[in-house]
Amino acid sequence: MQTQNPFLDEVAKLTTAAMGLAQAAGDEAKTAFRAQAERFAAEMDLIRRDEFDALKAEITALRAEIAELKGAQAAPAAKRPKKGE
Repeated sequence: MQTQNPFLDEVAKLTTAAMGLAQAAGDEAKTAFRAQAERFAAEMDLIRRDEFDALKAEITALRAEIAELKGAQAAPAAKRPKKGE
């Protein structure tokens, strides 16, 4: 037969409450740190990683288009006779 000790029940309840409070405090600290980091990034005029990746992809596409246009421009110039020929 199991006996229940009221003191141990109270200690268990307090421990459970303390763990919940610690977890809530940790979440609150994480949220505060994230907000502070975002504010710092905004003040430093930094961009987010996804924005950087999007700009990088756009620049790569534009460079390929420029190379293609230069190649198309050079092709007719190569077919023209040179001076003195």
